[in-house]
Parts: sequence; C-alpha cells; structure tokens
Amino acid sequence: MRSFLLVDDQPSVRQALRMQIELEPGQTVVGEAGTASDGLALAQRLQPDVVIMDVALPDGDGISVMTEVRCLAPRSAVLILTMHGDEQTRTRAMQAGADAFAEKGTAEAFGSALREVVHSCTLLRCDEKALNMKGG
Repeated sequence: MRSFLLVDDQPSVRQALRMQIELEPGQTVVGEAGTASDGLALAQRLQPDVVIMDVALPDGDGISVMTEVRCLAPRSAVLILTMHGDEQTRTRAMQAGADAFAEKGTAEAFGSALREVVHSCTLLRCDEKALNMKGG
C-alpha cells in the first residue's frame, strides 16, 4: 500500500487530491495538514511514501519546507503542487529536490506527476532493497 500525506491550506483541494489518489488501488491518504508546521509533524510521525506539498502555505513556503521534510521523513518522495506554474517556481522546486511538480487545477498534469513520483518511489525502494541484500 502506497501512503500519501497532503499538505495544502485549502480543504477543497485536499479533498479533490484524496479522491484522485484513492481511485488507484493500493494508494491511500494517511494524513492531511493545512499548514507547514502541521505537515512537518505529520511527515515525521507517519513517514508517508509521498508528501504532496503546496507552495503557498499560511506559515511557510512549501519549497523551503521541503528541505525539512527531507530531514524528518528521508524516505518520502515530495511532489510540489502550486497555482504558480511559471518556469521560475518549477525550476526552484526541482533545484530544491522535488521529485515531481504539478499545477493545481489540471487533473491530467497532476495525474502524470503523481504517476511519476510513485514510479520513482517504487524504483527507490527497489534500489534500497538491492543495497540491503548486498549488505550496503
């Protein structure tokens, strides 16, 4: 089962994301947060496979907060979600280490980014298992 944490200040966006994620078998949303601080606490406690993080949060910038997520939940992949689909925001997110990037309001783009991050997460798990089997 692939687990997801949703961090977005808009409940309606979280609800739409949950519906889209849970349409796929083997995927479940294990937590939701409306602020960066709540998202960080849940990421640390839940250790989800994927954190979906909005850029604009009431108490922080999701791209900057992503660095803290990486420390608290190092095995979690991070998908940055934003209304700001400009190239500067996308570049900033990817340079900061986002696994994927999607714009709000485009279900196709979100679905594609979600598949990308789930695929990379699966590859990462396979690489970790191979390392563990080799004693690495």
